[in-house]
Amino acid sequence: MRMRLMLSHLSIWVMIAVVAAALYWTAQGPWWLWAVALLGIPAQMLNEYGLHRYIFHMTPPKRQWAFNWLYRVHYGHHEFPTCWPLLFAPLSVIVPVLVGNTALLWAVLALIGAPHAFDIAVAVVPLGGAATFLAYEWFHTTAHVTVKKTAIERHVSTLHNQHHFRDFSKWFHVTAGGEVIDRLMGTAISRDQLKTQSRVEFIRTLGLRPDDPRLIAAREKFAPRFGITEAEVSRAGHVGGGAAPAR
Repeated sequence: MRMRLMLSHLSIWVMIAVVAAALYWTAQGPWWLWAVALLGIPAQMLNEYGLHRYIFHMTPPKRQWAFNWLYRVHYGHHEFPTCWPLLFAPLSVIVPVLVGNTALLWAVLALIGAPHAFDIAVAVVPLGGAATFLAYEWFHTTAHVTVKKTAIERHVSTLHNQHHFRDFSKWFHVTAGGEVIDRLMGTAISRDQLKTQSRVEFIRTLGLRPDDPRLIAAREKFAPRFGITEAEVSRAGHVGGGAAPAR
């Protein structure tokens, strides 16, 4: 189910093609590029954490067009976590980040006069980084589907579900191994802490009131596109409980 779900999304095929091309390119260069490619693993984990925490969970924009973008790339997934088209990162995010990170690393290496600057950039970002991104999509998909899971997959799923359904300010990593970043950055939370902490209010709308006009407009825009029913939209907009602070 997971593989079928992943392969139904265009971005996965694009990233598979990117990794394949990077594998071919790296194979033409010095042998040590394979070792350099491993640097793409922690680099992508940091990239994953940074994007998730500081961009996807930024203060909600006031302008509707900016809010719509944020809703498409992340808010919508929190509100409708089993809407499969919203589960995967869109190409509008993946491609600029991939190209930007590759170009930035290439430029820095060229500036300091490093040999094989472009080859190193390809090994780190489109090879090691993109392969790690595919692992992220695997673990993210795993966290949201009911399938038999390995011990590592169960652990990742537990932490990610805590992010979705208990406290969205915790556990920004998804890829296995990225947990260490949350712990270092102070965004981890223990089981004991969760036991004494109430669920964050308006958890599925990341603290916004479900009847916030920006959310209403975004739902109206994206629901038909992604097969979200009127009943689901109605339930999502229902306010049950006290008001959260304005954001």
